[in-house]
Amino acid sequence: MATQRSMQPKLRRRRQWTGALAIALVILLIGSIGYVWYQRNVVAIRDYEGDGNGKIVMVRVDAGDSVSSLAPQLVEKGVVGSRRALMSAAEKEEPSLQQGYYPLQEEMSADKALKILTDDESRRGVVDIPNGLTLDDLTVVGGEPRPGIYTLVSQQTCQDETTCVTPQQLKDAVAQTSAEELGLPDWAREAVDSRGADPRKLEGLIAPGVHLFDPTAEPLAIAQDLIHDSVDSFEGTGLVDSANRVGLTPYELLTAASLVEREAPEGDFDKVARVILNRLEINQKLEFDSTVNYSISEQEVATTSADRARETPWNTYAKEGLPATPIASPGLKAVHAMENPAEGDWLYFVTVDLDGRTVFNREFSDHEAAISESLDNGVLDSNRE
Repeated sequence: MATQRSMQPKLRRRRQWTGALAIALVILLIGSIGYVWYQRNVVAIRDYEGDGNGKIVMVRVDAGDSVSSLAPQLVEKGVVGSRRALMSAAEKEEPSLQQGYYPLQEEMSADKALKILTDDESRRGVVDIPNGLTLDDLTVVGGEPRPGIYTLVSQQTCQDETTCVTPQQLKDAVAQTSAEELGLPDWAREAVDSRGADPRKLEGLIAPGVHLFDPTAEPLAIAQDLIHDSVDSFEGTGLVDSANRVGLTPYELLTAASLVEREAPEGDFDKVARVILNRLEINQKLEFDSTVNYSISEQEVATTSADRARETPWNTYAKEGLPATPIASPGLKAVHAMENPAEGDWLYFVTVDLDGRTVFNREFSDHEAAISESLDNGVLDSNRE
């Protein structure tokens, strides 16, 4: 009897625990069903209203991106309420996306988000650098000023009042940062660091073409993004191996390619490349007017005797060998020309008419005759006062 009485409290506690567990399981089941219902019927189709809550979210669109591929990012960052809402809006709009950065906001309606993502006026952080452009702005004698790379990049950051990186801030960031920290490869570091705090020490190392960068980033981060893209572009040509094959360092090859870019029409790039290599081989000065112009505030094709006599790190009339740095950003065709120069024994060339026809010669007497033709055709006329 004593044993039966002692077991009764245990049985009651077990029944109570079993009952509590059953209730908990019922609550958990109801909660799970409610959660699933909420996710399927609220979260999965949720769409915010209006233009957003004011918190800016920069969204990057790369070439080939679609609304579908961007949807996870937009939902995760809280820009739109759900993938389904975004895709439903896309079915109505049939959007066409262009690469760039777009300033969206948290909690936007899917329609509003798509409107900004397809608005060219909203696109930022995209700079298209032409072949042969310099870092600094360029003034042409008798012509219009040409904005340089620093200015073009700055313009992409200054489209509203929230952020604006000036050209000078970009220059300061470059000038105060080592080549290694900038992200330059080993083959460029010594030459770049030798320029000290010169903001033009990156000349020629920002590749022409389209670059994407976060326009709200710090100046140094912007420069690092541009360099990263550019190094990939240049090294993708086989630059390192090709430079060794033609007897130059990779940095020297880019320097030579910048001369090719500035000196001749595209169809003659490989011939100009051969002239450069032929002259370097026999230690003959290059004497390129483009290298004279690099350190002149106002430039034109013709240079003066005084200009050519000035001793600068770039003037190849006054110094032997290549300029100390590239004199512009060489396009890939100019780089390819230096990697694969034409066969020939030429030492001289000059453009002889306004259509860009260029004559190549081995003998200086033949070159003088070509110069006379160029003068007669007004190619070397000067607009200097």
